[in-house]
Amino acid sequence: MQNIPQSLEQAKLELKRVFADCDDFCLREISLGTDDEINIMIGFMEGLVNKQMVNADILKPIMIESHKIDLKYNNIINLLQKELLTANQLTAVNSFTDAVVSILSGDTVIFISGYHTALKVDTKGWEGRPVEEPDTESVVRGPREGFIETLQTNLAMIRRKVKNPNLKFERMKLGAQTNTDVYVCYIKGIAHEGIVDTVRKRLEEIKIDAILESGYIEEFIEDAPFSLFPTVGSTEKPDVAAAKLLEGRVVILCDGTPFALTVPFLFIESLQASEDYYSRFYFASLVRIIRTVALVITTTLPAAYVALISFHQDVIPFKLLLNIAASREGIPFSAFTEALFMGITFEFLREAGVRMPRPIGQAVSIVGALVLGESAVSAGLVSNIMVIVTALTAICSFMSPSLGVTTVFLRLINLAASNIMGFLGLTLSLTAFLIHLCSLRSFGVPYTAPFTPLAGADLKDTVIRYPMWAMFTRPRSITRKNVDRMNFNQ
Repeated sequence: MQNIPQSLEQAKLELKRVFADCDDFCLREISLGTDDEINIMIGFMEGLVNKQMVNADILKPIMIESHKIDLKYNNIINLLQKELLTANQLTAVNSFTDAVVSILSGDTVIFISGYHTALKVDTKGWEGRPVEEPDTESVVRGPREGFIETLQTNLAMIRRKVKNPNLKFERMKLGAQTNTDVYVCYIKGIAHEGIVDTVRKRLEEIKIDAILESGYIEEFIEDAPFSLFPTVGSTEKPDVAAAKLLEGRVVILCDGTPFALTVPFLFIESLQASEDYYSRFYFASLVRIIRTVALVITTTLPAAYVALISFHQDVIPFKLLLNIAASREGIPFSAFTEALFMGITFEFLREAGVRMPRPIGQAVSIVGALVLGESAVSAGLVSNIMVIVTALTAICSFMSPSLGVTTVFLRLINLAASNIMGFLGLTLSLTAFLIHLCSLRSFGVPYTAPFTPLAGADLKDTVIRYPMWAMFTRPRSITRKNVDRMNFNQ
């Protein structure tokens, strides 16, 4: 790596070459000392720095306070670090490449004539979105703050939750062109070293030109990239990230996105929400049971309807069968085509509601569903029963947002299987998915833990949540040590 040149003119030429045609790059030359005998040059990117900090903590001390000091026998680097500059973070930089990256990251770099060392001053101060409640994880009770796109703010929000020196933040830079800051967060003594080492290794092996969002990282580090089920979790809430850390998980924060990644990620976490831990345990358990039933309904109801209509009419009560036959009279399509058409139409409406501006999107999704459903029934394209099945399937799909895309594929596969072999096909399809779930692992942890392999102590926080005073151990499948939550000497 190239050293910082001693000659200030040479450093200036090199900086102008690197930042050619970059009109937001600012270079300021000033002098230090009673006789202006020391030449200094500062470089920063306009828009990435706090100009007030640059003026008050760098320019003012150098241009005014330094003229009161005799610099004849002083080491300028030590003088700037210990006596003149009032900035809270000062770091010596010996590589010109590191100096350039620091400038691009929002720091101000001070170059000194006659020295191979520069000083990096933390002056980051770009505009950012205020902390507010995330739309993807809204709660009735609990903290309403969410991560934002500024990494330092996100780190501070986690640190506020876990005031423990064992909470470690390890920084890495990913992306050959973007040099994106990525932090690996874990609690030393609780997180398993093997999992932390695996996370480090997988991140270091990422070779790509840009990391613009944590989704880039997720695709590189997940265990089963071709599986329908996610093996890496994500959250926008600091309290959720803190809770995962305290269970022994590792959190990955990426600059420029409010979504943090959590690993290992288990299937049961898809049926849990942060609010479960802020409500009474019996209410939280009831809600989790409802989510589990909703997941079964949204993935199997259209397939079960097609299987009943096409293969197993004899199990339908006679009066209900007459009503279904009357509603399907004149329908030109099979039950499978009818279900497929309604499912695709619902996905169109949901995608349109998400992509359009929020006020218009809500109107499109609600009015569009009502108008299309009623019009389709009036035109004889679908039956009334099919509209009810689609509506119930859609409502249940919103109860497990982390499995939103997964449930769509599961629904289609189950639908195709039931259209071929009825309930036998649906049973075979569900069995295949269960076998696949049991074969998955997330950073060495079985995806279906604590059910398979069975861990009785960890069943306290699954579909049924025990009272907080009874949940005295951390998940053994994740931490594998220091599992006692009540022993503070470990």
